[in-house]
Amino acid sequence: MASRALSQLFLAMTLPLLELESASVPTAQSELKPSGGKSGQQLDQNNGVGESILVSSYVQLEFSNRSWPQELPENLSLLTASTSLPPRTLTALSLTTECCVKHNKTQFCTCHSGYRWNATLCSLYPTCLGHRPEISSCMCLSFHGAALGYCQLPPPVPANLTLNSQLQRPRDTLNLILKTEEATNLRWYLRNPEDPKLIFLRPGAKVSQMSSQGQEGLSVTRLTRHWTGTYVSIFEAQGFRWELEQVVQVPLEKKEVVLLPDELSISCAASSGFQLSCCFPRTNLAYTATWSPGEGSEVSLQNMLDSQCLVLTAQHCPAADTTYTCTLHSQNVAPFTAPVSITIIQDGDTTCPTDFSVVDWNVTKAGFVAQAPCPVNKRGMVKRLCGSDGIWGPVQNSCTEAEILNLCLKAKLLREGQGKPDEEIPCILSQLREQVDVVSTPTDLQTLLHVVTLLANVVTETRAELTESDLKDLLTTTDKILDVNISSLWTVAQARAPAMGSDFLKAVETLVHSLDPQQFPFSFSSSNVLLQSQLLRHTSPPGYQMSFSTRPLLQAQIPWYSLAPLVRSGANVSVTSLVLQKLDHRLPSSYTQGLWTASYTTPGLILVVSVTADGQAFTQAELIMDFEDMNGALHCVFWDHSLYQGQGGWSDEGCQVHAANTSNTTQCVCQHLTAFSILMSQHTVPTDPILDLLSLVGVGASILALLACLLIYRLVWGAVVRNKIAFFRHAALYNMVICLLAADTCFLGSPFLPSGYHSLFCLVIAFLCHFFYLATFFWMLAQALVLAHQLLFVFHQLSKYLVLSLMVILGYLCPLGFAGITLGLYLPQRKYLWEGKCLLNGDGIMLHTFSEPVLVIVGVNGLVLGIAVLKLLRPSLSEGPPVEKRQALVGVLKALLILTPIFGLTWVLGVAVVFDQDSMVSHYIFTILNSLQGVFILVFGCLTDKKVLEALRKRFQSTQSSNSAISLATNETYTSEHSKERSEHASYEENMTD
Repeated sequence: MASRALSQLFLAMTLPLLELESASVPTAQSELKPSGGKSGQQLDQNNGVGESILVSSYVQLEFSNRSWPQELPENLSLLTASTSLPPRTLTALSLTTECCVKHNKTQFCTCHSGYRWNATLCSLYPTCLGHRPEISSCMCLSFHGAALGYCQLPPPVPANLTLNSQLQRPRDTLNLILKTEEATNLRWYLRNPEDPKLIFLRPGAKVSQMSSQGQEGLSVTRLTRHWTGTYVSIFEAQGFRWELEQVVQVPLEKKEVVLLPDELSISCAASSGFQLSCCFPRTNLAYTATWSPGEGSEVSLQNMLDSQCLVLTAQHCPAADTTYTCTLHSQNVAPFTAPVSITIIQDGDTTCPTDFSVVDWNVTKAGFVAQAPCPVNKRGMVKRLCGSDGIWGPVQNSCTEAEILNLCLKAKLLREGQGKPDEEIPCILSQLREQVDVVSTPTDLQTLLHVVTLLANVVTETRAELTESDLKDLLTTTDKILDVNISSLWTVAQARAPAMGSDFLKAVETLVHSLDPQQFPFSFSSSNVLLQSQLLRHTSPPGYQMSFSTRPLLQAQIPWYSLAPLVRSGANVSVTSLVLQKLDHRLPSSYTQGLWTASYTTPGLILVVSVTADGQAFTQAELIMDFEDMNGALHCVFWDHSLYQGQGGWSDEGCQVHAANTSNTTQCVCQHLTAFSILMSQHTVPTDPILDLLSLVGVGASILALLACLLIYRLVWGAVVRNKIAFFRHAALYNMVICLLAADTCFLGSPFLPSGYHSLFCLVIAFLCHFFYLATFFWMLAQALVLAHQLLFVFHQLSKYLVLSLMVILGYLCPLGFAGITLGLYLPQRKYLWEGKCLLNGDGIMLHTFSEPVLVIVGVNGLVLGIAVLKLLRPSLSEGPPVEKRQALVGVLKALLILTPIFGLTWVLGVAVVFDQDSMVSHYIFTILNSLQGVFILVFGCLTDKKVLEALRKRFQSTQSSNSAISLATNETYTSEHSKERSEHASYEENMTD
């Protein structure tokens, strides 16, 4: 300040008034000037003449420089300008306010100890440091020009701030109570230990405010270390602003202590020492950490920006397996420990060798998880399992950019109640746009999308509005997220969080709809995001139209009759249309009932349309969309966020496909507004009702035929299983009949049950269908393998009980394992059931868990059939006369007719159906042959078997004979036949033709 600068002092003086003749204190006209406020205050006229009282007033002293005396004399007489009044003598004099004038005529006025500015001046003028008046201490104010007030002597504090406990426990509830009778303009703030800046507290997910007569309250639930610090209550009472504080301490939780590594296997031959780190966050509680045992090791403390790490460096390997313990101590807090197990690799142990994939991996014992720290500026850990066979598993990278984690924490605390949304949301969105470029791991992507979801929740709960700049930041971030450069991260991230894409879509919808109406019209265009927003002040037919240069080309319109009621009512109507490309491929492949779930795809875009009237969402409007160049079976759908317990799915409710004006355009008409797309089948799936009828009739006929098979076996079983070969063959056939009968019965009964995951009966029927159909084919495989053994190892005899045990294991336990694993894998993901049916999901799951095993079995059975044909042809065609050749050919044809349906070789037609779904012929053949599987088993398994027919004939002819005669005849017949099986060629032909 220049030496000639003008300085001012405001003083409070106390003087006696004797024989008061005037109702006001005299005003000094020269160097002594009143400053306002209580200066010149009016006195009571009824005090009477001659009464002696004490009155305090405020005066202003001006100096040409700041070299005023350190002590002002108390006996200071008023100037001669006041000679019209009796002389007065000062009885007390104290300094209240000091003002310094700057070059731009701005005055910085500071209160001296014991005095403060009144609430009115505090709210009107900024502080000397330029802070917001509502959070400043209000000890120094800045005036442009002459000071308009002075600091005053405040009354005693008119309130009391109490706290249930200064030392809180994690997950407890904090309760602050302000007891006062006249507090107004109350605000709550938090000052963190690391940052002196005051954080505004408002009602949120954790914060609530209470008010009752004589007291105000603040409550914070589920406390964590992020809620530790100094809580400040700022309010106004008796004309002054008051600040009351309480310090709150929250101890750390055990899970916040990070050990690196948390377990370790070490080879003393490869490395003589090791290093352990115990890291914990900084808080306003002073923590000390120790390692034990610490003998022979060096311990050092590393300080980082927001945490501390106590590092133990062991110079030598321990002699045996040892557990090292990190212990944290703090005053008035129970200590807690974190152990690290060190395992010494011994000679002969299976180990994984040193490797340098992603990071350096040391020699690790089999069954242990090797751990490594993340690179600089990342948080988390890199892990890798050493398999029991000594082979490294895949690298599991949970590293996340520190800045993205900080943004996620800010958004989380903002939702909980820390900070002002209109200030914090723009800041987070701006930083988020920059952080998309550094996304390199699935965890980065997952955390970044979670930040957007948290911000959307804040906007919904606080009704915050975005500016044009905020929305541009959001849409730029969205465009980068959908870009192909990070598409490879989506697969891994979605495996961890299947609903990630659906949540992101909902969040973007919410944030786009929160644009401040004053920012309309607004448009945005990028490679993956297109947005059009505008206000409808007046409109006329054909209503609101929008078009987008996408692939496929998209045009949409809202007809006039949907918007007319809103526009005519005088409401401010706004329409926002948003196109998100590629996001539909990031959504779960989930469909509601009524949609065919196999081989569907979306065109690569989602259209989101919203209409608001005076800030209120209007969803019951008709929307017409035209998609160009669409092929296949089409469904107009929208993304329903409520399906599948909040994970979302495609639904066609309220949407229909209409005929368009041009042949290459598909028109969708929906009676509501949300996120739309169109489903396209990769193949034109036949929907002929005759196929369904043929399937039901064929399965019904199969059930009757299988029941007939069981009845026949009941009558002739003892007669047809006289030798091992016949027993093995008919035992396999009998179990095939049982399994196929159970499977067909479940299949026919499934349409009569309520579908969906909520129905236990539906899940049971789907499981049983899967199990019994698989068991049918595995018994076919068992029959084929037994026959192959008899053909290839003619003189090798098998134990009946051993073979039967192996057949049971193959026929029942193997399909049970397939069915159980399928249920365990896909039921938690809600991908087990065929939507709308009590059958196994046909979208890929049936292909992998049913069709592929069946085709493998069919391939093996076909190989056995080829071996059987060669065995029949070789002796007859090479040595026999022409008559015998004809008989051999007839035997080959007969074997093909018998074995082909029994061994399920007709399922090879399923391959033709998969690769040629447009062919109605293949669908008809496949449906007829496989629905009649039971009929084929009856005809070729029972009725063409000579032994079965002969046993049936004898059974019906013996109705008048005794049981002993029947038994004798049967024994004689099959004793004769058994003697004929001595030769190798006769044994082959009987096994193949019978």
